[in-house]
Amino acid sequence: MAERFLTLRTNGELYALGAAEIAEVIRLPSVARVPQAPKGLLGLANLRGTVLPVAGLRGLLGVSEAAETESAAASRAIVLDGAAPVALVVDAIGALVSVEHDQIETRQADLAAKPGERLKGAFATTTAAGDKGAVAKILDIGALIAGAFVQQDRARPRQSLAESAGRGKREEAADDRQRLVSFDVAGQEYAFPLESVLEVVDAPETLAALPSSEELVLGVTPYRNTLLPLLSLRGLLGFAQGTRNGREKVVVARVGGALVGLLADRMRTIFPADARLIEKIPPVLAARAGGESKIAAIYRGDGGRRLVSLLSPEQLFREDVMQRLKAGGVSTPEGGKDTGRGSAEERQFVVFRLGEDEFGLPIEAVHEVARVPDQITRLPKAPKFLEGVVNLRGDVLPVVDQRRRFDMPPLEEQDGRRLVVVRTERHRAGLIVDSVSEVLRCPAGDIEPAPDLANESVRLVHGVVNLEKAGRIVLLLDPAELLTRAERGLLDAFQAKTSRVGQ
Repeated sequence: MAERFLTLRTNGELYALGAAEIAEVIRLPSVARVPQAPKGLLGLANLRGTVLPVAGLRGLLGVSEAAETESAAASRAIVLDGAAPVALVVDAIGALVSVEHDQIETRQADLAAKPGERLKGAFATTTAAGDKGAVAKILDIGALIAGAFVQQDRARPRQSLAESAGRGKREEAADDRQRLVSFDVAGQEYAFPLESVLEVVDAPETLAALPSSEELVLGVTPYRNTLLPLLSLRGLLGFAQGTRNGREKVVVARVGGALVGLLADRMRTIFPADARLIEKIPPVLAARAGGESKIAAIYRGDGGRRLVSLLSPEQLFREDVMQRLKAGGVSTPEGGKDTGRGSAEERQFVVFRLGEDEFGLPIEAVHEVARVPDQITRLPKAPKFLEGVVNLRGDVLPVVDQRRRFDMPPLEEQDGRRLVVVRTERHRAGLIVDSVSEVLRCPAGDIEPAPDLANESVRLVHGVVNLEKAGRIVLLLDPAELLTRAERGLLDAFQAKTSRVGQ
């Protein structure tokens, strides 16, 4: 009786996999890289709505990966069949061959194996070039994967995210400062209270315009299986419409029970505002009919040098518009499921970029998002991950360069970098990232657990949000795992030292 095999080449060697182990062969998909992943794990990819780990056969065998251009042009991915599918990247696919059992040599398999190889056997075959007597080595792919990766508890990611969310809410309750989401409109900084914002997303490239609508009504755009009315903050605040430059963001808020998208010129920061520095709008301005009447309060930051106008979504609209919104009922995207902030089954994440990869942190763990300070004080004999310390409104804050932390090359263009201030149960630190792109909201049920192919160094990836329609994968990080045990010990010592200095 014959057995079928798929032959393949990697690093100049001819290998074979049993056809029964293969679900399909695909082109190498776009891969979201996992920071500090073990050598064989290239990242995560989206396959028809399913997030699956992508392993490189070169890495599993202990040889160096091919050059990026060569890999992208010729590599194929073999999706392995099983309860937890894995895409295996190889240099080239050979042919599907049938081999009689008596032609498969199994007794000498171990003797023929090179360092790093795990074999079940070997057989002689004819190559595509017509060479007879070429030996194809049958890979024991299960043993290769098991030897390279440590299996993890798949229930852990969702529980960890929920726990970190709970920790953040308890800490937030103990903090009397109000967190604000700020953005630019016509060159001025405005902000909404964080609890008024469902999420902040990229502006759509195209809109469905509404006939005979007011200038401030830009149209409607698809949003989570429903249609979202999109309005211009410039128009609502009395400014002339500007030319779009691709940096616009949509602030999604619930107004009068309905979901509304508010177009801002760009997102600025998330920051905690001291309640003592928030003043109500002067009565003379509140009585005016222009954009001043839309402002609920003014925040005076940085010693009065930074003025942020605080908006209330309900206050942006005329009374007749509010009545229409309330009469229209509640928009319920996601198949009729209520998506209000009160749902315990929702999560919000601040999404940041490092290169082409996107990562998310629970919004409860993000204290604020700010520009990277010009002045960062270096510390002697500090580890490479610790960029230095900064004075952030009177507090000494350790700063971590997240590119160095993830062993990535330095960023050439640094103008858009941001400082994400993260707090855990024991630490507070600033993370330097390439940019902060949005505030992402998703139901807890849409968070997929991190794939099993991992090891202790990548425990920080505790979940995945697969934005299939946008072709994006966001890796969700656990703030408590962003630092190793040694690094957490270093920060403990650092914080103890700064506490003694401040006494």
